[in-house]
Amino acid sequence: MSLELKTEQPNVVTKTLTSPKESKVKDFFSLLMVNKAAMAGAVIILFYIFIALFAPLLAPYSPYEIHLENKLVPPSADHWMGTDDKGRDILSRILYGSRLSMGVGFAAVLFGAFFGIIFGLVAGYYGKWVDSIIMRMMDVMLAFPGILLALAIIAALGPSLINVTIAVGAFSVPLFARIVRGSTLEVKRLEYIDAIRSLGANDFTIIFKHIFPNILSPIIVQGTLRLATAILSAAGLSFLGLGAQPPSPEWGTMLSSGRDFLFSAPYIALFPGLSISILVLGFNIFGDGLRDAFDPRMKK
Repeated sequence: MSLELKTEQPNVVTKTLTSPKESKVKDFFSLLMVNKAAMAGAVIILFYIFIALFAPLLAPYSPYEIHLENKLVPPSADHWMGTDDKGRDILSRILYGSRLSMGVGFAAVLFGAFFGIIFGLVAGYYGKWVDSIIMRMMDVMLAFPGILLALAIIAALGPSLINVTIAVGAFSVPLFARIVRGSTLEVKRLEYIDAIRSLGANDFTIIFKHIFPNILSPIIVQGTLRLATAILSAAGLSFLGLGAQPPSPEWGTMLSSGRDFLFSAPYIALFPGLSISILVLGFNIFGDGLRDAFDPRMKK
């Protein structure tokens, strides 16, 4: 009689290991995706970016050509949003105007973020008298209401779309500087910063290679929320005649030209106003969703 020994092979379970960085990215997107309001904001923003990029293909008419024989035509099959007092198609002007309004908003926020990040990093890292001087300058800028500061800058530089970008970006600088300074003060106290410094790393490397990447979350959230404010402020300044000048199809300028026809042709001001409101709403709710996704207290 022979004995047979049977050995059972254990089930080998393979598990894919993910790095902590990949896990954080997955957690972030999972929290963002379940936020329906944030996803609605993202759809609105992507829609406006799409029409801004492909405005020449989507616009049925030229935004600048004047046809007085077609002036003040109400919305119809030929002109979905009607025509203005010069006979220009409002839909075409809104499509092209999305480029100007969003371009000013993005440029203004980038301008404010660039200088605000530099000032905030330097103030938070070096502290002492450097911090005092920089932050007192930021406090002086914050003492003025944003729109008044923008009006003062435009009064000195003159009305134009570029000057509106500079003016709107200027009152975003102290907001970014304060956020970056606070985050820098928190990160620079961590032990790994002391370890890097003990290895001989210079201040530039520590600030921009090790501190800055770890404070991007509040910067991104603030930048998204400031985009809504920048677009609204730029449209308001153009409405006052201090930004884009006619015949530019900027939404604030279109809104200003339509106020003379609120009773006879309200659609001239209605559609640019709706465009501004919807885009600002999209940036606001998407920014709120980003803030919730980046906040560790929101994670389960």
